[in-house]
Amino acid sequence: MSTLSRRSFLRHSALAGGGLLVAFTLPGCSTPPSLPVPRESGDFVPNAFLKFTADGAVHFYCPRDEMGQGVTTGLTTIVAEGLDMAPQRLTVALAGAHPDYANPAMGFQVTGGSTSVAAHFTPLMTVGCQMRALFLAAAAKDLGVSESALTTDDGMIVHGENRYPYAQFLSTAATLPVPETVDLKDAADYRWIGTAFPRLDGEVKATGKAVYGIDIDVPGMEHAVVVRPPVFGAKVVRFDDRAAKAVAGVRTVVEIATGVAVVAEHFWQAKKGAEALTVEWSASPLDGATTASLRADYAEALAAGGEEAESTGDVAAALDGATKTVDLEFWAPFLAHAPMEPMSAVVHVKGDSAELWAGTQGPGPAGALVARHAGLEPAQVMVHQTYLGGGFGRRGTLTHVVEATQISKATGTPIKLLWTREDDLRGGLYRPASLLRIRAGLDDDGRLAAWDAARAGSNITPETIRNSLPALLPGMPDGVVDFMVGLTDRLHQGWVVDHSSIEGLYEDYAVPNLAVHHATKEHGIPVTFWRSVGHSYTAFAKEVTMDALAEAAGQDPVAFRLAHLEHNPRLAAVVAKAQEAWNGWTPAPGRHLGFAAHHSFATSVAQVAEVSVENGAIRVHRVFCAVDCGLAINPDIVRAQMEGAIMYGLTAALHGKLDFEGGAVKQSNFHDYPILRINEAPTVEVVIMESQEAPTGVGEPGLPPIAPAVANALYRATGKRLTELPLNDALRLA
Repeated sequence: MSTLSRRSFLRHSALAGGGLLVAFTLPGCSTPPSLPVPRESGDFVPNAFLKFTADGAVHFYCPRDEMGQGVTTGLTTIVAEGLDMAPQRLTVALAGAHPDYANPAMGFQVTGGSTSVAAHFTPLMTVGCQMRALFLAAAAKDLGVSESALTTDDGMIVHGENRYPYAQFLSTAATLPVPETVDLKDAADYRWIGTAFPRLDGEVKATGKAVYGIDIDVPGMEHAVVVRPPVFGAKVVRFDDRAAKAVAGVRTVVEIATGVAVVAEHFWQAKKGAEALTVEWSASPLDGATTASLRADYAEALAAGGEEAESTGDVAAALDGATKTVDLEFWAPFLAHAPMEPMSAVVHVKGDSAELWAGTQGPGPAGALVARHAGLEPAQVMVHQTYLGGGFGRRGTLTHVVEATQISKATGTPIKLLWTREDDLRGGLYRPASLLRIRAGLDDDGRLAAWDAARAGSNITPETIRNSLPALLPGMPDGVVDFMVGLTDRLHQGWVVDHSSIEGLYEDYAVPNLAVHHATKEHGIPVTFWRSVGHSYTAFAKEVTMDALAEAAGQDPVAFRLAHLEHNPRLAAVVAKAQEAWNGWTPAPGRHLGFAAHHSFATSVAQVAEVSVENGAIRVHRVFCAVDCGLAINPDIVRAQMEGAIMYGLTAALHGKLDFEGGAVKQSNFHDYPILRINEAPTVEVVIMESQEAPTGVGEPGLPPIAPAVANALYRATGKRLTELPLNDALRLA
C-alpha cells in the first residue's frame, strides 16, 4: 500500500498549467445524451466531430468554445490537415453538450487552461487521417483499383489524371469500418498547419452574423434581473416587492438562492423593477472589511509561515551565507475579468425537459447544472452553445446559468437573465488578491544560491471545485456534493497546497536551495481562474526579484537570467532571442527598457518593454515578444494571442484593481475600472520560434511577463523599485 504525501498530492493532482484539479467519471449515474449532430437522409456521421453530406459539404463540430482566441480556426485546421482538405472548405459549428466533446486534458467538457490545441492535436489529426483513409478505401472499392494507386489532394481522390470528390464515395464509405489505427500525416507534408491565413470566423463576426449569448431571443421569453447582496455572504431576510411590481412590464418577483429576481417583459423594465425592490439583508462576516484590512490579514498569515509546497537544499543556511541578498514584498489586488459581453443565459424549463442558450466555457457542465436545478437528467437538457464575447475564465463559472434555471422553473417561461456590468464587477468572481514575499541570495560568484518564496491569499482551486462539483456530479444528492466541497476546503486549509495559487513562483530558474510556502486566508470573497491564473501575479514577483538580483550581482539582467537557465533550454532560447532585441534596441530619449521572461501553460515567453513616465503616468510605447509554443498551427493567431494577452495584461498592470470598502466592492463600471484604451496601446512585435515540437498553449502565456517588464523599465526610468500593482498607483505613492 502506497502513502500519499502532501507534496506528492500537489504534484499529481495539479493539471499542468493551472487547470481544474478534478475530473470524475461515474458510469451508470445518468443516461448519456444522444449526439447533438443534426442529420438528414444521406448524411454520414462517423464520429462526433465530422459530418459528410451528399452535396459534398463537410461539417466540423468544434469541441472547444470560441471566445475570440481562434480555437475554431486552430482545431479546424488540424482535422482538415489530416483529412487533406483546405480548412476554408469545412463548415464549422460549435458543438453542443456531449461526453464525446470532453477536453482530453481535463476529463470533461470545458475550455480553459490554454489546453485546446495541445490536447486536441493528436486526436483531431487522427480523426482527419482516419476519414482520409476511409475515403481511399471506399474509392478503391468503387473504382476497382488498388488503394496504392490512389492518393488525395484537397478533398479529392486522385487516380492518374482523374480527380473525384470525396462525396462521390460517400455511400460506400458509410458501409466500411473506420480504421482503428492510421499513420498520421508527416509534418513535412503539412499544407495548412504552420501557414498564416485569415480566421474562419472573421466574416461572420465582421458582418454581425455571429450569434452570442446576449443575442438570443426565443418565443415567449421574459427578462430577469437579480438583486444580489451588496456584501458577499449576506442572505435575504425579507423583501418588499410592491414598488417593483408597480413598474410597467414587471411580471413577477422570485426569490432564488443568490438573491431576488425581478421578471419583466423587457430588460429595462426588469432593471427598473430591481432598482425599486426593497431587500433586507442579513449580516455578513465581511461587513466592514476594507482593502487595507484584507491585506493586513494576508500579512499576518504570511508572517505565520503557511504550508510548505516545495523544498530543496537548505535555504536558511544559504541565505545566511549569501554574499548579497534581496528581500521584497509584492501586492497584487483583486481583479475582475470584465469580458466585453456581459454574463447572460437563456433557460426554458418545460417540465420533463429544458433548453439552455449561452456562451460558456463549459456547455457540458452548464447543461448538467440546468438538469440539477430543474430536477432533470442531463440527457433531458438541450444545450445550444453560442460564441463568447470574451471569457478569460469568467465564463467557466456558471452561477448565472443556475440563476436563470431557478427563475425559469419558478415562472414556467423561457427566462433571459442578463448581468449588468455593475452586477459583475460588484457581485461576480475575481482573481484573488495576493501578498507575496521573496527572499533570495547570491553566492560569491554572483549566482543565485537561495530562493525563499511565499504567497498569502485565498485559494483558487477550492472555490472552482465548489462551483464545478454540482455540474460534474449531477446525479449526486446535494448533501454528498456539500460534503465533498467541505472536504476539499479542509484539505486546502492545512494539508494540500493549492498549486494554482503559487504556480510560476519558483520553477523557471536553477537554484540549489529553495523553499516555497503558501498561507491560506479566506474571507468568503468568491474567486476563480483569471487569464493565466496564478502566473498573472507570481511572474510579477519572480521577474522583478530577478532584476533586483541582477543589479545586486552587477550583471546585465538578461545575461543573469540566461546564466540560470542551463536546465531550461526552451525558456533560454526565447530569452536569447529577446536578448538580441534588448542589445540592439536604443530607446528614444526619456524612455527606458525592461525585461521579463516566464514559462506557463507549457509555453515560454520573453518580453522587452520600452516605457516612459509622462505627466506622472506610465506610458508603454513598444513591446518585443519572443514565444516558443511548439508547432504554431496558425502563426497569425499566435501573434494575435500574444498581442491580446499583452494588452489585457497591461490593463491589469497599469490600472486594474478592485477595492473593498464596508465589505463591498467600490468599483462598478469602466469609468472606475478602466480598460486599456487604444491611445495607450503599444506597438507589439512578436517573434515565433521555429519548432516541430508538439503545440502548446497560446491564450494565456503572453500575459505574465508584461507587468514585470514594465516595472523593471520603470526602475531604470525612476530609480524606484515598484512592487505593487497597479503600477500607476504604486508610482504615485512611491
